[in-house]
Amino acid sequence: MNDQRSSTTHLIHHPYQPPEGFAAPQVGVFKASTVYFPSVAAMRQREWKDKSAYTYGLHGTPTTYTLEERLCALEGGQQCVLVPSGLAALATVALALLQTGDEVLIPDNAYGPNKALAEGELRHFGITHQFYDPLDPDDLSARMNERTRLVWIEAPGSVSMEFPDLPELVRRCKARGVMCALDNTWGAGLAFAPFDLLRDGTLGVDISAHALTKYPSGGGDVLMGSIITRDAALHLKIKLCHMRLGLGVGANDAEAVLRALPSMALRYAAHDRSARTLAAWWQAQPQCAQVLHPAFESSPGHAHWQQLCGDHSDLAAGLFSVMVDARYSQAQVDAFCDGLRLFKIGYSWGGPVSLVVPYDLATMRKRPTHHLSKGTLVRFSVGLESVQDLQADLQHSMDLHLPLV
Repeated sequence: MNDQRSSTTHLIHHPYQPPEGFAAPQVGVFKASTVYFPSVAAMRQREWKDKSAYTYGLHGTPTTYTLEERLCALEGGQQCVLVPSGLAALATVALALLQTGDEVLIPDNAYGPNKALAEGELRHFGITHQFYDPLDPDDLSARMNERTRLVWIEAPGSVSMEFPDLPELVRRCKARGVMCALDNTWGAGLAFAPFDLLRDGTLGVDISAHALTKYPSGGGDVLMGSIITRDAALHLKIKLCHMRLGLGVGANDAEAVLRALPSMALRYAAHDRSARTLAAWWQAQPQCAQVLHPAFESSPGHAHWQQLCGDHSDLAAGLFSVMVDARYSQAQVDAFCDGLRLFKIGYSWGGPVSLVVPYDLATMRKRPTHHLSKGTLVRFSVGLESVQDLQADLQHSMDLHLPLV
């Protein structure tokens, strides 16, 4: 019969199978929408929810299963789902856990799109929200009520870098029986252990959401997120929502993150060292009103960073912000950013190229920011360039656009 088949059919149904036992440093890249079953009985018996088998490409392949397991090892979780971006991770958690009549509490300094999600889609679904002061656990407690189903925490806060008392915020959630989800993109599973905050097994978040776009990818060329849990029932609720939303990630993107993971700790530490050097340089400049970096005493919540990270990993990522003194106009600060050559103007962070973005903080906060000095905020993401070259770039543009007056 084989001899009667056309060459086209023979090409598609070629019987060759490569030998098993191939081992190499990198995981194989498995791409599939359709997954074959040896029989109808096998098709009906296979289960994808526990990763014991494969049913459809959207539900997992050897490549994505491997990445999920390695991310669990990184953050100390038990189960993981992958989504197309960090924001997709935040949105999936909300959609899995909240319904009409529920309320979510979000720190006022949270990642902006998470706040926008609450103000947009969640509000349209009849889900209310409040923004709480992340530096005041009592404010969180006061805002929790019988409708509160989810509390987001973020350490440090987006752009202004306040570091909350993370263990105390988690305790307040546990005491009220409210689900606690952490945006762990900054910590990345390296600065602190989200599921073991006190390092004695007694306290941890319920959910860790992570923008793998940043440090795990490391190249500035992948969009991906993860949702990690330790509770099987909670994970299943998230995974079923994930399935119903039709979320998936590309095999080549999963491969890129898998390839980058072994070097992440080295890169994270390098970003950290350079960021501290440049933050210290900024602190000595008269144009600077305040340095916002969790490892610096001038930064709000520094004591909380010291307790959680300084006495453990002593890591603080590669981000910091500067309040440029109020005597300089927004136009001057913008010109300073435009004048930089090594620091590129762009969002995100965690890649090899240093980035800079000026922000209008007044448009981003609902609550007073008395803990911040007056001025214009500029956020820096420090890449992997020579720190001496980066400092020279800052100095050159400062001399031109932020002269001493």
